[in-house]
Amino acid sequence: MNYQEWLETVPKEIRDDALWRVRAYQLALFVADLGWNDATILMRDKRSYDLSSQLYRALGSIGANIAEGFSRGTGRDRARFYEYALGSARESRGWYYQGRHILGEEVTSHRLELVTEIIRLLLTMVPQQRGRVLYEDSSEYQTYPNGLPPDQEDFGQSK
Repeated sequence: MNYQEWLETVPKEIRDDALWRVRAYQLALFVADLGWNDATILMRDKRSYDLSSQLYRALGSIGANIAEGFSRGTGRDRARFYEYALGSARESRGWYYQGRHILGEEVTSHRLELVTEIIRLLLTMVPQQRGRVLYEDSSEYQTYPNGLPPDQEDFGQSK
């Protein structure tokens, strides 16, 4: 199922809520729905049985924490729950990576991209709610060729 097909299945009661305007929430619900089938596949192999449960709980936690945070009265309180969602998104990404041997390259790549998009969005949402910039650079989410940002390339290397 692709995103457009999935959107047609989302009940009106969810789509009519103001929370639905939060793109990270929409994507969190979508990836959690996809994760249901992924977890079922992972459960079939003894080696990934426990992983399936961890993955599904982490995926569900992303949307649940976004919803909880959205419903809070202060930016600081909202940011705290968005940070929990960020942690769950990163956890989910790790579980997907570990399940790649069973889920396959195509499925894993798609899920990693979805979860990474949620992470990008949350890295913008948290500082907006706090009124400050996170420690992480929230304008870009990238990796560096040698693993370190250009201003830290010499860190930890002997000259």
